[in-house]
Amino acid sequence: MSDAQAAAAQVDTIVGMDFLESRTRKAVTIYLPLAIFLFVLLFPFYWMAITTFKPNEELLSREGNPFWVINPTLAHIKKLLFDTAYPEWLWNTVIVSVVSTFASLAAAVMAAYAIERLRFNGAKQVGLSIFLAYLVPPSILFIPLAAIVYQLGLFDTRWALILTYPTFLIPFCTWLLMGYFRSIPFELEECALIDGATRWQILTKIVLPLAVPGLISAGIFAFTLSWNEFIYALTFVSSSEVKTVPVGVVTELVEGDVYHWGSLMAGALFGSLPVAFVYSFFVEYYVSGMTGSVKE
Repeated sequence: MSDAQAAAAQVDTIVGMDFLESRTRKAVTIYLPLAIFLFVLLFPFYWMAITTFKPNEELLSREGNPFWVINPTLAHIKKLLFDTAYPEWLWNTVIVSVVSTFASLAAAVMAAYAIERLRFNGAKQVGLSIFLAYLVPPSILFIPLAAIVYQLGLFDTRWALILTYPTFLIPFCTWLLMGYFRSIPFELEECALIDGATRWQILTKIVLPLAVPGLISAGIFAFTLSWNEFIYALTFVSSSEVKTVPVGVVTELVEGDVYHWGSLMAGALFGSLPVAFVYSFFVEYYVSGMTGSVKE
């Protein structure tokens, strides 16, 4: 064997060993952490699913495998859908979340564009104050808001939630859109102004089409926050037919010290699926909206 052939064989051996080492390293540094992350992420959904289909005998028994269903049943789902107002709760949650999200996005777009693009005195201070308003906890705001809602005659209606949710949605959406609008080049607007375009035309035909990922990202956050909101919905709504899913499931399926675990888990599972679907469907826009896709 010549020296060249020996060197080539040695190189092939080294490459082969590196391949095995890299596979092991990938398994330890990439695939194992991903497997642990997926397990932690998906286990609550799995637990809600098996509890939904478990009969009460298995739920209250200490025998058997707690991570599996032996005799599945649909009794808990039947109780949730036909013995409670869950379909109405779900419909109320959809209406309140969608309307408040779109209203908040509309207001946030105007505020973020004015702060970032019109360049008036004190714009940075206004943007900072809007973000600080988001940091005020709802547990403090719901007391004065309750008095306003009652005086306006909106207590125990969907409008009480639709009009109060933007108090914490608009500041966050504005702060998020300010960062995305900042990544859009000013030269585009300057060229449009030279061509005679108005500010409204620039906003609707230039800025908003470029800011679609940012709008989707802000919309996902706003939709999730309004969908899962509990304090305002518990305070401003008392009738069963007007409740949202987070409040209805907790208040209607817990009778004193009796917890209807199967129906509770079914309601939580059905209530979490729409949010999970929205996140999975718009995940690319969500990531680009958080990082900013428009560069100078």
